[in-house]
Amino acid sequence: MQYVELGDTGLRVSRLSIGTGTHGFGGRSDQTSLGIEGLADLLRKGYEHGINFWDAADGYGSHPHLAQALRSLPRDDIVIATKTMSRSGREVRDDVDRSLRELGTDVIDIVLMHYLTRPGWTRDYRSAMDALTRAKEAGKVRAVGVSCHDLEAMREASQSEWLDVALVRINFAGTNMDAAPERVVPVIRRLYEAGKGVYAMKVLGCGRLAGRVRDSIQYVLGLGTVHAVTIGTTSDSQLLQNVRIVDELAPQHPLLPRPEAARGNRAE
Repeated sequence: MQYVELGDTGLRVSRLSIGTGTHGFGGRSDQTSLGIEGLADLLRKGYEHGINFWDAADGYGSHPHLAQALRSLPRDDIVIATKTMSRSGREVRDDVDRSLRELGTDVIDIVLMHYLTRPGWTRDYRSAMDALTRAKEAGKVRAVGVSCHDLEAMREASQSEWLDVALVRINFAGTNMDAAPERVVPVIRRLYEAGKGVYAMKVLGCGRLAGRVRDSIQYVLGLGTVHAVTIGTTSDSQLLQNVRIVDELAPQHPLLPRPEAARGNRAE
């Protein structure tokens, strides 16, 4: 498994991440339906194959499952991303503290504001952003950012100095995306060149591209501007297929060089 630095965050992640939110909503997902031990076992198997990057969210209800997997793995080897749907500072603060308890950890590597669906979020959600900044300053969170479900929100993310990490929707078919790939790809490149950590969701179009897994992964890695792809799996066979494909393709599709002026400029 190939590992890369996630933008300027200082986090080193596998090119493949295990997602826990397929059809995730209301505290459940296809992955959490496996049960706590079922999903924990899948996460542990992923770790055995080199996957150190787990993608969770409050809305998926997957924190207890990750906590169970962590009980038998070295915490420092794992990069955990989770998300909050809250938009006020007080609620975000409470979500971070509760997520720490549910995950059974002293620090969360990445916390994202989940499901941004319109522009203006850097103005409208300032109190939530400030709460995440305070959590970062307190050592509860290592990196902050957003999960984008709108092209204009993603463009705004590419211009934000506050943001460390962006989770973006991208696949070759334009399925379950914010806009057509030709409109989204340049924005992803701007995020990448600005030193943001960029990882991709909907790589398989929420399962609609499951018959073209290799083509789908190759397209996203081939952009050269996505550090990792997060794919929700529900079986050992799916997991091993994804691992084999990423192990083969990642060395063939290295990340693009970043502009010299952007290197080392960590987000504030």
